[in-house]
Amino acid sequence: MANQFAILTDRDHNRIIEMAWEDRTPFEAIEFQFGFSESDVIALMRNSLKRSSFNLWRKRVNSGVSQKHLYKRNSGVNRFKCSLQRHITGNKISKR
Repeated sequence: MANQFAILTDRDHNRIIEMAWEDRTPFEAIEFQFGFSESDVIALMRNSLKRSSFNLWRKRVNSGVSQKHLYKRNSGVNRFKCSLQRHITGNKISKR
């Protein structure tokens, strides 16, 4: 797992943390885009954040407010991103 973190660019590392903080971005979207499972994301957050920040994040993810898991989402939402957002394929973010 440490090898996975070592090959991340700073931009990808920051993007994964940003996606993990967002309540509406499910872990499945992070896995689709970067290949990191939920446990990998938790380990990355644990290693990247201060202890208190990590504890706040875990508390929020495990609360009823967060929709970090697809099974917690409304069944009408069947996409990872806004329909108006540009197309993202794998780990390649479209050019602006």
